[in-house]
Amino acid sequence: MKLSNNTVLITGGSAGIGLAIAKQLTEAGNHVIITGRNAERLEKALAQLKNATGIVSDVSKEADVVKLVEQLKKDHPQLNAVINNAGRAILYSLSESNVDAYSKAADELHTNYLSVIRLNELLLPLLKQQAAAAIVNVSSIVAFAPSQRLSSYGASKAALHSYSQSLRLALKNTNIKVFELMPPLVDTEFSEPIGGSRGIPASAVADALFTAFKNDEYEIHVGGTADFYKLYLSSPQQALEVMNAELP
Repeated sequence: MKLSNNTVLITGGSAGIGLAIAKQLTEAGNHVIITGRNAERLEKALAQLKNATGIVSDVSKEADVVKLVEQLKKDHPQLNAVINNAGRAILYSLSESNVDAYSKAADELHTNYLSVIRLNELLLPLLKQQAAAAIVNVSSIVAFAPSQRLSSYGASKAALHSYSQSLRLALKNTNIKVFELMPPLVDTEFSEPIGGSRGIPASAVADALFTAFKNDEYEIHVGGTADFYKLYLSSPQQALEVMNAELP
């Protein structure tokens, strides 16, 4: 994947990993379009970027997504990369009473998985028009070994991992490359409730994605997730124990 002169959509790009990736890409000479639900936060993010456009949009809302895609087709017909970064994580325990696990799981699965499928499907015709294109699904290492306090979040990322593999196979003879970015714990506002201050900086995730683009590395295990993945392959049970031994 080329590293400059791309037009890139980043959902959830107003903070955290999304904003860090946007900074990296704009510094390299790409035009970035970031979306977010909060107009004020979006404006603050745009002030930190060199060559970017902001669009208020919620990936979980069908009407917003349809409007976003139409705007992209009209104003950014050269769009050739999509980074599905927007996400939802809810910390709770399945052992607790009255937590409404069903609603929480529905929320996370819709945002982290189903919404990605909808946006990708709607943008595929535009991406196929480009000489070279890419889709990046931001997954997580919990796709392999879930945390008991992030049960439905882990399930949503496991589903996204499976979908990413299927999408890569489906598009293998096209111009579209499919990447899956799998960060560990990252120090962002998003991860603060689960001990994010112990995580790696968001800029490290952006660096890893940039390197993966350069090398066409499609499944990207960021930082310590590479070692964790090896542990998972050798002993899934031990990986599960390690993941749940470090609960905040």
